[in-house]
This record gives sequence, structure tokens and C-alpha cells, in this order.
Amino acid sequence: MTCWYEGPLTAFDTETTGVDVETDRIVSAAVVVQDAPGSRPRVRRWLVNPGVPVPEAATAVHGLTDEHLRRSGRWPSPVMDEIVRELAEQSAAGRPLVVMNAPFDLTLLDRELRRHRASSLDHWFESVPLRVLDPRVLDKYLDRYRKGRRTLTDLCAHYEVELQGAHEAAADALASLEVVRAIGRRFATRMERLSPAELHTLQGGWHAAQARGLQAWFARSGSEELVDQSWPLRPELPAEAA
Repeated sequence: MTCWYEGPLTAFDTETTGVDVETDRIVSAAVVVQDAPGSRPRVRRWLVNPGVPVPEAATAVHGLTDEHLRRSGRWPSPVMDEIVRELAEQSAAGRPLVVMNAPFDLTLLDRELRRHRASSLDHWFESVPLRVLDPRVLDKYLDRYRKGRRTLTDLCAHYEVELQGAHEAAADALASLEVVRAIGRRFATRMERLSPAELHTLQGGWHAAQARGLQAWFARSGSEELVDQSWPLRPELPAEAA
């Protein structure tokens, strides 16, 4: 029987106007599907005119300018519908969904769906099982005592995965997918008996524990920054807090 990390996987990534999942917008997105290790990936890309200015700091990261997005980007409403339909179809086909730092990208998508489609991510996965594999959560759990940062670039270097064109949605999605395969192989004795569905459930607990540890570190450092324990999607804020 083929282990999940040697089988078909789908990866999702976005580029955005910033890092606030409640207020920032998606400017590009990609879904990458790979049926087996080494097989040619199928890539679907979207470019979005977010309808709000793109800060210079965000453009410095992904290179997408207001002018380019106004000229070549599509309106968010149909794009968000296409993205979530693609993810739901891939999940219905039994392909686990790889998302690096899932609470960021999936929450952003959820908020865009609420903003432009009067819908939600949960609505689309009421009857389709969502099985997320988050390389950041997996790596932090399986190799918890390793020093250093754990950005996608760091994980690619550690697991010897090539990352060409960082901060381009399709490139980052493919690299995340390859990192998940590499994690599965490196920790095969701990991973091969677990199904994607079991891993999805386990990662919720692992992420919560990781968040509590980071929160404790912030407290010891005198920081009041809060760390959300929700995974893979942050709950919607009450209207008065949004």
C-alpha cells in the first residue's frame, strides 16, 4: 500500500496585501496537484485585483504592483469561487491538501469568501472531508528541538528541497508539497501508519501545544502578543471585534 507521502497531493498558496488575515486581501493564488513523487505537477494560477491599494512592503515581497494587478488581475468574487471549488474538488478526489502555515492562507481565503461571496470555507467542506498537511506544524512536532527558524525557505534548505522563485504562489505551493514528502520520508517510522485524516486531527492538537509554548515564551519576554491556537482555520471574529 502506498504511503500518503508517496501518493497524490494537492498544495495551495497565496500572496497577499499583508499579514492580517482579517483585513488583508489575496492578490495571487495557486493550486498545484502532483499524482506521485517526480511526476509533472499540474498548476492553476489566479491573479487578483484586490480593490484596495497594495502596500509597498507587500510589493517588495512578491513583486505585484497596483498597476499590474489593475491591468491583469481579475475581480475577487469569481476568483474566490473558483479557488474554493478547486480545493473542494481535489479534496473530494481524496487528495490531501498541503498548506504551509495553514491558519494564514485558509483563514484569508475564508474571509475573502465571506467578503465577496457571502459564503465560508466551512460551507464548502460540510460534506467533503478537509485533510490538511501543514509542513510547519509537522516539522515543529517531529523535530521540535532543532534550533532556528522554520519559514518555507528554511524548511526547503533543511530538507534539501529546491525553491525557485520564492514568494510566487505556485513556486511556494510546489515547494511546500515537496517538503511534506521529504518530512514523511525522513520520519517514515512515525508517519507511514497514519492516514491524512488522522494527521489532520493530530495536527490540531500539535499546533495548539506549539502555540501555547510560544505564548509562554512571549510572556516571559514581556510581550503581550497573542498566539492563536486554532488550526487549520481561525474562527470568525464577532462583528464588534472584526
